Amino acid sequence: MAFKMDHIVLNVVDVDAMLHFYVEVIGVHGERVDDFRDGTVPFPSVRLNQDTIIDLFPKTMWGKDNPDQVCRPNLNHFCLVTDKRNWEELQQRLERNGIPADDGPVKRWGAHGTGISIYFRDPEENVIEVRYYEGSGEGKPCLLGS
Repeated sequence: MAFKMDHIVLNVVDVDAMLHFYVEVIGVHGERVDDFRDGTVPFPSVRLNQDTIIDLFPKTMWGKDNPDQVCRPNLNHFCLVTDKRNWEELQQRLERNGIPADDGPVKRWGAHGTGISIYFRDPEENVIEVRYYEGSGEGKPCLLGS
């Protein structure tokens, strides 16, 4: 059985800061931003590709049960993959915006073998890994338990 990722959801405190980061720094497109701002939809999203989005849930959606706490999910990090040129451009944008790397560039194994990764944080401390794979067909697919 094979799956594609449809979306992930990040619980956020400052929607505007997160939209700025993902759209302006990472370079992805905002979705439903105007509809969110005028109250038509409960949250905006950013589109990673034709199949995958990140939903940005404002505190009004996740803070009902614990209004005085900032939700910190059990997410360790998520990984985005791109080509080498875009990866290098992203590194430059991170530097221009004063966003330090937590780690990298480092070689790490992933769904398509070994790639070159950099790790950094968004404005709400979610760890993001961005990688590229050198060469085509390098490595084997990631299998659970392998």
